[in-house]
Amino acid sequence: MSQEQPLPMTYAQAGVDVDAAARLVERIGALARSTRRPEVLADVGPFGGLFRLSGYRDAVLVASADGVGTKLKLAALLERFQGVGMDLVNHCVNDILCAGAEPLFFLDYIASGSLSDDQRAAIVEGVAEACRAAGCALLGGETADLPDVYAPGDFDLVGFIVGVVERDAIIDGASIRAGDALLGLPSSGLHTNGYTLARTVLGVGVGGDTREERARLERLYPELGSSLGDALLAVHRCYYNEIKPMLGRLKGIAHITGGGLPGNLPRILPDGLAARLHQGAWPVPPIFRLIQERGNVAEDEMYRAFNMGLGMVLVCDPSDVEAVRAQVAEALVVGEVVRGERGERRAIIE
Repeated sequence: MSQEQPLPMTYAQAGVDVDAAARLVERIGALARSTRRPEVLADVGPFGGLFRLSGYRDAVLVASADGVGTKLKLAALLERFQGVGMDLVNHCVNDILCAGAEPLFFLDYIASGSLSDDQRAAIVEGVAEACRAAGCALLGGETADLPDVYAPGDFDLVGFIVGVVERDAIIDGASIRAGDALLGLPSSGLHTNGYTLARTVLGVGVGGDTREERARLERLYPELGSSLGDALLAVHRCYYNEIKPMLGRLKGIAHITGGGLPGNLPRILPDGLAARLHQGAWPVPPIFRLIQERGNVAEDEMYRAFNMGLGMVLVCDPSDVEAVRAQVAEALVVGEVVRGERGERRAIIE
C-alpha cells in the first residue's frame, strides 16, 4: 500500500513571501538613496553598508540602539505608520546628541507577522524623512517576516545609529559644577515612553474591541486641542539642529526618556551633585494631566514614567544662559545644579 504524498508546500504558504520581500527592498532602496551622504559607498543591497569616515582629527564613534515601544500599538490601531518611523530616528539622534555627536548613519529593523508592504514602506518613509532632516544616511536595515512570533497586527521597530564627535569635544558632564544652570526644551508630548501606562489608563491599544478603541482615539478633547490619537501619536521631537550651534557652550545634555527626569538627569552628573528642578518653571502639556486624572496616578509616578513636558535638559554655566537661549528660543531655565546630600547623584523636583 503506497503512502500518500503531501501536497507541495511553498515558503509563501507558510507565511513568508520572498518575492514580496524583494519588491519591498526595491522601494526601500529609493528611500535610502534620498538620505545619502558623500561618505556612503554603496546602495542598499550588499550584506553590509559601507561608510567612509574622513575629515576628523581624533574621531570618536558614538553608537546607540532603541525602539518605539508600545506606541506601535496605537499606530497600528489608527493605521498611521509613518510617524513611528520618525519617532525611531529622532529618539536615536537625541541619544547620541547627549555626547555632542553628529549623526552619520542609521539602520532600522522591522519585524512583523502581517504588516503589508505599504505599511512597512510607510514606516521607512518616516525613517527616511527624519534621517534627511538630521543629515543622517539610512545605510540599511532589515524587514523580518515572523508570523509565528507576532500576532496579527503586532510588529516591532528598532533603530541603530552611529555618530561621531571629536575627542576633545565630547560632552560627558565631567565639568558640571554646583551653580550651573538647567535649561529645559519642551517635548511634543509623550515622545516614546510611558505608553504602557497611558494605554492602560485610557483604554486604548489594550486588546479590547477595535472599533471602540479607535473611536476613543478619534474623539476630540477640548483641553488637548486635538483628538486623543493625535496627542498620543505626536512625533518625538529631534533637537539636533537646534542644539548643534550651541554644543560648545554645554556641559551636559540629558535626553528625558524612560525613567523621566528622576531617572535621566542623574546620568550626566558627577558624583556628589544633584539637579534641582522647579515645578511650574515649564508648562506641562495637558495630555499628561489627562492621564494622571483618569488613572489617579501619583505625581511622583508621573515624573518617573513620563517626560512631563521636557524632552531635553541642558546644563551650562550661568554666564552662558542668555547665549544659549538666544540660539534656542524655547529653552527655559528650569533649575540649577546643587550639592547632593550624602554625595548622591539625583534629581530633586520641588
